[in-house]
Amino acid sequence: MTYQQFLSGVPAQRRYWARSHVGWARMAHAEPNAGHRAVAELERAGALHGLVTQNVDGLHQAAGSRAVVDLHGRIDGVVCVGCGQRTSRATLQARLAALNPGFVAAAGDAVEAAPDGDAELAAVDGFELAWCTGCGGVLKPDVVFFGESVPRDRVAEAYAMVDAAGVLLVAGSSLTVMSGLRFVRHAHRHGIPVVIVNRGPTRGDDLADVRVDGGCSEVLTTIARACA
Repeated sequence: MTYQQFLSGVPAQRRYWARSHVGWARMAHAEPNAGHRAVAELERAGALHGLVTQNVDGLHQAAGSRAVVDLHGRIDGVVCVGCGQRTSRATLQARLAALNPGFVAAAGDAVEAAPDGDAELAAVDGFELAWCTGCGGVLKPDVVFFGESVPRDRVAEAYAMVDAAGVLLVAGSSLTVMSGLRFVRHAHRHGIPVVIVNRGPTRGDDLADVRVDGGCSEVLTTIARACA
C-alpha cells in the first residue's frame, strides 16, 4: 500500500490496520537470526562502526546492535498523521484488540503472512479503527511507505556513517530501490570500497569492489568469527 492509498480514506486504513492487527500478533514474537547476531558481534569486535538498515522489524537492535539508523522507520512504533504524536505498536495492539474482540482468533492460523508484519485477509468489514488519543487524527505505522520521503535528518545520519567508513558493506539487499542504492553510489564516488554480500544480483554490482554471492547468515557469521 502506498502512502497516498493509505491516506485516501477509512476503507484503505481499515484494510491496512485489520491486516496489521492479525500480522502483528505473530511478528511481535519474531527472533533475530544468525545474520542479525553476526552483525552485532562485528560491532562489539570493533569491525563495524555503524549500521543502516532498510528493515523495519527492530531485530538488529534485539540482536544487540547499537549504532543503528532505521532508514525506513520501525514497525513497532505508531505516529499520528495529524499531530505527530508517537505511541508504541503494543499500545495500539491492545486498543485494537479491545475494539475488535476475537478478530485475531477468527482469522485463524492458516492466514498467509505478508511483508512488514501484516497478513492476507479476505474480509475486513466491520473492523473498528483506533484514532489518535491526542487529536483524533489518523494513525499510521511509524515507517516510510512507498510514495513517502525518508526524513532528511535520518538520511544525513546515514550519509555520515558512510563517510566515516573505511569500507561500505552491503548485506542482504538487492538495492532495488534508490533509498539504499544511493549510499553505494555515494561511497563509490568518494573512493570508499564497496563489498556486497547477497544471494543473486543487485543493482550495485557494477560499483562493488568485492561481490560475494551467498547468504548473509553464513557469510557474516564466518566474518564475525574471523574478527573475534
